[in-house]
Amino acid sequence: MASLNKVFLMGNLTRDPEVRHTPKGTAVGDLAMAINMTYRAQDGTEKEEVCYVDVVVWGRQAETCRDYLSKGAPVFVEGRLQLDQWEGPEGEKKSRMRVRADRVQFLSRGGAGGRGSAGKGDGSRERADGPAPKSSPSAAEPAEDDVPF
Repeated sequence: MASLNKVFLMGNLTRDPEVRHTPKGTAVGDLAMAINMTYRAQDGTEKEEVCYVDVVVWGRQAETCRDYLSKGAPVFVEGRLQLDQWEGPEGEKKSRMRVRADRVQFLSRGGAGGRGSAGKGDGSRERADGPAPKSSPSAAEPAEDDVPF
């Protein structure tokens, strides 16, 4: 029997990305997303439902997320479901389901550039050689409109 494990999510970060490194130096990032859904109830009132999802991202992409994203940033995540299982300090079995991201696209916040937007705000994927990270702005760098992507 064939199987498929593919997830597409679009929402906003609920906190700044957190990055740590494995003993071999590989970056591992944790993102927390909120996905809002609005629907009309049977009584005609508009209701909103929020789904909170934990996302893990690896390697250079984790570092890029840390450098360019912050709480509230809109993102599109493509990945797969991953079940983590471990034993707690008192021997109890624990588990959690989260998304292992294959791709994270930075989406525009609505016109203005800067943190959390991808280039010119067109929803395209952030390049690894994109604008300077939020921690190191410099007057010698080109203005956002001069960036060639």
